[in-house]
Amino acid sequence: MPGMAESLDASTPAEPVVLVARDGAIGRLTLNRPAARNAITTELGVALERGLRDLAGDERIAVIVIRGAGGHLSAGGDFHELERLRASVDPSPREALAALFVAFRRACDVIAELPVPVVVAVEGYAMAGGFELIQAADVAIAAEDATLADNHSNFGQVPGGGGSQRLARLVGRPRALGLILTGDRLSGAQAAEWGLVYRAVPAADLDDALAALLDQLAGKDRTAIARSKALVRGGLDGSLAAGLDRELDVVLEHLDGDSAGAGIDRFKARS
Repeated sequence: MPGMAESLDASTPAEPVVLVARDGAIGRLTLNRPAARNAITTELGVALERGLRDLAGDERIAVIVIRGAGGHLSAGGDFHELERLRASVDPSPREALAALFVAFRRACDVIAELPVPVVVAVEGYAMAGGFELIQAADVAIAAEDATLADNHSNFGQVPGGGGSQRLARLVGRPRALGLILTGDRLSGAQAAEWGLVYRAVPAADLDDALAALLDQLAGKDRTAIARSKALVRGGLDGSLAAGLDRELDVVLEHLDGDSAGAGIDRFKARS
């Protein structure tokens, strides 16, 4: 499931559940249900996917960052929405619930397809669906005191936002099963130690560290970054030999283009 969290309140109807902004070469997506700790709904999943695709389709955008409003990434799925969907008559409960999970899955899955890196900033709670969003990201940076967990089992639920599949690929089967079956929590610092996030910093330094990371990524060659990302992502889906063959093809194609030539010229100018 995309995670379980009690919704503290519904977001203001007039407010978009995902805010989209362009800041130079940086695309910014903000999960915007702060009163509900950004609990995941069907609407939020749909809006997140749309925002990711729209920003990545803008050639001026070199990197996208996802953050939660109100000091939390996301406390997981919205229990009130689940209750409503389970009582649906038309469509059936199964169809209504499937729409929720498919919407969130599509938002997570599209990250791997985009030509630009997607960074997730982790602070406050990143539980269940929020935790699964981190697993889908290209790069995550966390506050050391952030709280991460797959807490589905604490509510008698089963992961459905990708956690049952992605987590083991990131940290190995023993740790993945340990986290999923117990519902134990990790701090942002522990998540960095486990390799679940790229870096953890003191909470007071998160904004500055995030800004530096985004500026660094935004300054890279867009073509090279897209190709490197695709190689890593695609290589995980096949054998090592197939991945190495694909790497050779992509590198040769890249070196034959203007993008690599400009990079070589910059290196020669420094030496």
